[in-house]
Amino acid sequence: MYAGKLTLRPVFRITGLLLTALALIMLGLAAVVWALDEDGSRAFAAPAAMTFCAGSTVFFMNRRMAFSLSLRQCFVLTTTIWVTLPAFAALPFVFSELELAYTDAFFEATSGLTTTGSTVIVGLESVSYGILLWRALLQWLGGIGILLTALLLFPVLGDGGDGGMKIFRVEAIEAHERSPSLSTGLIMISLYVGLTVLLSLTLWGLGMTGFEAVTHAMTVLSTGGFMNSEYFIIIGENIFIEFLLVLAMILGSLPILLSLQAVRGTPELLLYDTQVRAFLTILGMAIVLVFCGLWLASDRPLLHAARMAIFTTTSLMTGTGYSMGSYWQWDGLSISILFFIIFIGGCAGSTTGAIKVFRFQILYATAKIQMLKSLRPHGVCIPYYNHQPIPPGVPEAVLGFFFLYAFTFAIVSLLLSLIGLDFVTAFSVTAVALSNVGQGPSVTCLSFVHLSEAAKWILSGAMLAGRLELFSILILFQPTFWRA
Repeated sequence: MYAGKLTLRPVFRITGLLLTALALIMLGLAAVVWALDEDGSRAFAAPAAMTFCAGSTVFFMNRRMAFSLSLRQCFVLTTTIWVTLPAFAALPFVFSELELAYTDAFFEATSGLTTTGSTVIVGLESVSYGILLWRALLQWLGGIGILLTALLLFPVLGDGGDGGMKIFRVEAIEAHERSPSLSTGLIMISLYVGLTVLLSLTLWGLGMTGFEAVTHAMTVLSTGGFMNSEYFIIIGENIFIEFLLVLAMILGSLPILLSLQAVRGTPELLLYDTQVRAFLTILGMAIVLVFCGLWLASDRPLLHAARMAIFTTTSLMTGTGYSMGSYWQWDGLSISILFFIIFIGGCAGSTTGAIKVFRFQILYATAKIQMLKSLRPHGVCIPYYNHQPIPPGVPEAVLGFFFLYAFTFAIVSLLLSLIGLDFVTAFSVTAVALSNVGQGPSVTCLSFVHLSEAAKWILSGAMLAGRLELFSILILFQPTFWRA
């Protein structure tokens, strides 16, 4: 099936380089923390040294290898990076004043880098600034990391990939960049950094402290959702901050390359993209339904119910997962809507997780064509997406993704049930982990603390699988993948 022997040394070289970069980030953060709190810097100095030694050793042992990668090496590299980085990013949690067990630390780091937002830390208000900043930074890095993975790595795999890889190529194509290049990636990073800085300054100007503004900007733009307190209470405090965070969550759910085109002077590409319009339509309808459920089933004032519906619905659909009160205790209609939208997610080419809107659009277009063929067996029916014919193989790839998503969901839920979790808990935590939401109906921000170590490792794997769109990890379990 594949020609040539699979050599992993180029994979190790790039992984070592990224670990070295992660160590330098830790070292820089240690210097910042030292300037604020001398004791807090210890949580980053030792992990930075350990990560640098590991990364530099792996890099120099494979320094003679080229950076060019084959198709199979790209698959292995993607999974290797997203497993290795959380393994070392967990170390500051172990060395900090929290003294987390490595299982908890790995869970926290994985939740951060996959922009999931689930946490095992209790008493966030008393956690040092250094750890809170590290959590926000992990989500910020994970947001730009998945964008670079989806928009730069997968499209260069060409036509040699299977149906699963065509999904990733569709994401890049729908961003109107046929061949994403290194320069495109650098511009994309610049836009991501610029938006973060702009959002931080605006939040600061609206009343947040400088630290709160920076951490919230990092976690909201990456649609991550790590918070600096147990519950994110904003209703009744500052409606302008609330409105700005809603806009930022929506912005993080839009294709970043379309946002880049809008900045370059062609906003019509963003405004007339069918995926963007479908996302905004679904979000708007969900907000209205949740608002109706809240208003009719309680005695909340009209404006209060509207603000809660807008913020919470946007937070969950975009995968940000910011917590605002006990929304899992709302009326049945609102909980049902909130539960289902966490599987939809945002647009392709964004920082959001879950299934993503474009897959539902392709599935709908395919189903519509099948119904037309039933009425006109000899007619020529072509499915369209975004005003263009859907490339051959993409509908099959989307159907395959839905099957793998459901299959993985069932397996993870069963595994969690086998180790003692009840059905509702197993089902809920699987949903939020696989969709990279972090929080969901019936799941509080403290529930993950009480899970067993085995459950945390299973959910860490689910978060990684969901973040990498399943195919990139599951294909490594195919025996034919490793045959020369």
